[in-house]
Amino acid sequence: MSDDQFDGVEALLEEARLTAGMPGLAERRRLREAAGLSRAQVAAAVGVGRQTVANWEGGSSTPQPPARGKYLRLLEGLARLHPALVVAPVVPELVAPAFVAPQAAQAARTAWRVDGLAVQGEPGPCIRCGVVTPHRSTDGRPLHAGALCQPPAAPRAPQPTADTQPTAAPTPAPAPATLAPASPVPAPVPTRPQRRAKSAARAQAETHALITRAVHEELERAEGDTGAALKALIRRAIPDVMTLFEETRATARYQFTAYPALPDILKKPSKREPDQIWEARPAFHHPDFSLKLPGSVQVTALDANAAYLSALKCWLPIGKLEHITGADGVDPKRSGVHLITPAPWRHPHLPNPLGDRDTDGALWVTDATLRLLSRLAGPKYGLTSAPEIHESWTSGATENFLDALRKILTAAREKAIEEDDTVTTEYVKAMYSKFVSTMGESIHNRDVIRPDWMHIIHSQAYANLWGKAYKAHQAGLDVVAMMGTDELHVTGDWRQVFAEGRGVAQMKIKHGDAKASGEYTLGKVTR
Repeated sequence: MSDDQFDGVEALLEEARLTAGMPGLAERRRLREAAGLSRAQVAAAVGVGRQTVANWEGGSSTPQPPARGKYLRLLEGLARLHPALVVAPVVPELVAPAFVAPQAAQAARTAWRVDGLAVQGEPGPCIRCGVVTPHRSTDGRPLHAGALCQPPAAPRAPQPTADTQPTAAPTPAPAPATLAPASPVPAPVPTRPQRRAKSAARAQAETHALITRAVHEELERAEGDTGAALKALIRRAIPDVMTLFEETRATARYQFTAYPALPDILKKPSKREPDQIWEARPAFHHPDFSLKLPGSVQVTALDANAAYLSALKCWLPIGKLEHITGADGVDPKRSGVHLITPAPWRHPHLPNPLGDRDTDGALWVTDATLRLLSRLAGPKYGLTSAPEIHESWTSGATENFLDALRKILTAAREKAIEEDDTVTTEYVKAMYSKFVSTMGESIHNRDVIRPDWMHIIHSQAYANLWGKAYKAHQAGLDVVAMMGTDELHVTGDWRQVFAEGRGVAQMKIKHGDAKASGEYTLGKVTR
């Protein structure tokens, strides 16, 4: 046998050893948790992402070279430190789940629909844990979604029936009462929501530590120079926020498509041409007020804090977009982009929710804009008529897809503001703003290519600002101007309408523009 042939045989034997020696799904997680290791720590040690480790433990993917060898060596070492407990055999007639071969249970994976939800069917006992579930594996057998199995309920002893009760045996005399030693009360088994909440809390603490660690690293590297540290943090904001995004996906309920095939309408024609999706950017100026007239009306320019951060709470499509014609493309549980012909906007004191358009007729809008128009056409508002919907590109959607990331960044921002930590505040701002702006077709972010998400989040920010304008109008204030995603100019006592502060649900006086004080006067147009 030649050296090359010998090397090939050894490679095959090594590959077989790695495959055969890999512990089962439950054992992988048990070993990690027994050692007190997080998924992030394991991922860093073997050179993969945290979500990849979660997939290995859940069964949605299998370890592949070169990380597989490192992962196996780690598990083998942990197994020597934390051997599995020997469990006494259960009485056969009391076993609830049917026996399933370990190889079959380990190879089973959850079946997922194109919209990211787990496939469901007739409920049956899970092939891993035996607890009844409607979800299915790829081969059609019952299997908890994402391998989130529940411990089986304690088996009940068989109850005697009329056919099995003795009729001739006399009732024995009661035995003398004796004081039996108290048996230890078993600890309650955490429910699935409790396990999910604990896992989410641990993940949130770990991801928040990533933000703190990054700031400390750059401050130390810059020897306390906050300006230099902030520049370095802003440069690394995109990869850092994508790491946070991946961390939050470890406890998520939905799979998503990061690189779907995009319809032409979502592709930018060229660098110089605008996007084909209309994001409804408002540039409203009330016709009854003018800067050219002598100032007599006091106006306050307000700033909506962290507009894009708040807009992460929106309906996002999580799968590949599908083309549907007519109004059938609109569904409360779907999201995407729509070609519509809007109704005329005739309200003189409120900005058009579509913003200022140069042309009339049909246009492509996002789901966030369509939902706003539909609400305004409903009985609660009655401000316009429903738009005519021609066609849509949509997918199954969820409003909570980015909620974990939003909460982590919001908490970090609030703590930084409370501690007057300008470096962390600006670092967090760079993370969420760049996360939104680069998730389209950007050379700075190749982890996610979802221009539909970018357009929807932008539009949601404008819709949120429109809601604030409507709230001010309902309170008797004049909406003098509304621009971009965060700028609202009003007359009157705005503090009776909005809470003042720097929180995401608060408003503050805008500074830093031509109207440095944030307050100015306008003339009233007489008609």
